[in-house]
Amino acid sequence: MLATNLVHADLSESSRAIALLNSDKSTLRVGRIEVDPPVVLAPMAGITNAAFRQLCREQGAGLYVCEMITSRGLVERDPKTLSMLQFDPGERIRSVQLYGVDPMIMARATEILCNEYGVGHVDLNFGCPVPKVTRKGGGAALPYKRDRLRMILEATVKAAAPYTVPVTIKTRIGINRDHQTFLDAGRIAEESGCAAIALHGRTAQQAYAGQADWDAIRALKAHVAIPVLGNGDIWEAADALRMIRQTGVDGVVIGRGCLGRPWLFRDLADAFAGRQGQTLPNLGEVMRMLRRHAELLAGLSDELHGLSDLRKHMAWYFKGFPVGGDLRHRLGMVSSLAELDFLLSHLDPNVSFPTSELGAPRGRQGAPRAKVALPDGWLTDTSGRDLDLAAAEQGISGG
Repeated sequence: MLATNLVHADLSESSRAIALLNSDKSTLRVGRIEVDPPVVLAPMAGITNAAFRQLCREQGAGLYVCEMITSRGLVERDPKTLSMLQFDPGERIRSVQLYGVDPMIMARATEILCNEYGVGHVDLNFGCPVPKVTRKGGGAALPYKRDRLRMILEATVKAAAPYTVPVTIKTRIGINRDHQTFLDAGRIAEESGCAAIALHGRTAQQAYAGQADWDAIRALKAHVAIPVLGNGDIWEAADALRMIRQTGVDGVVIGRGCLGRPWLFRDLADAFAGRQGQTLPNLGEVMRMLRRHAELLAGLSDELHGLSDLRKHMAWYFKGFPVGGDLRHRLGMVSSLAELDFLLSHLDPNVSFPTSELGAPRGRQGAPRAKVALPDGWLTDTSGRDLDLAAAEQGISGG
């Protein structure tokens, strides 16, 4: 069955859904790490920096992954890459997603993360559907080359072993419906010593369009013995519990659903603990959350850069609220905390949360791609052991 959204008409309906599904509560173990509740913040480029991770963590427990960095950038000590490795003092487990295509470089990058940065969890990206990545053999295209995937996983796991740091991977169903790779990827991950695998229930061709296929997630869970995490179309806490009930997965990965809604992690913590959910935040509470986000971003570097980074979050925070066009525009150009406070003072804090937004997709969606961009001859064999994929690490956004 494809995932469907629960749209809650009111709080009491949401509470009943949570109570009904709460029997699915479990604790996720990723190597030596206990993740309770079994909730992981998905690494999102330009989003999951130290400020956003702290904001989400203040709402509820879980595992919060740093935005993706490239292995080659780390090994070559690229300043931009190194600047992304920021952690706040409250991060009990430092979690980083690593992107790469070369086993030796991935191993060396893992050693640096564990030894020099105290990272306690390394996640490997094999799910990026962006054309500039897949056309060079990286991201969601790479698992098609089964031998190459195994080489990368074995080298990375070996490099992390002396530090007892678990290695996990995140992938997609495959390149398209005719070239599915997720079951082989799961088997290879298990045989290589990975601690868990997360599956986004879409193909690279789908990108972020359409509905996630939870049947594929259930099939992967039945196929491997290591923990499986499900990702895709989790917009509310009840969606996460329903995914666990329908697929049997050990945990969930939260991506676009938390954009402009860090309190989703509070709702998830309540849901998995069987607690009565809190009321939906009114506009005043949303503004206070936004203000906290602004402070944390300003603390990462300086006020100007922090508030500039906040701009892209504005539409997500105020989605569905009656904020006029001119004020929305000005909020999207904010450059200081004082200016932010002035603009927020024009809003009515007592406005109720727009319930029409519950269960609705957030963030990028778009349409499926007509064709996935791949290197010439990519589908002729499934090995890739001797391929030169160095170009797949050049100019990759997010590190």
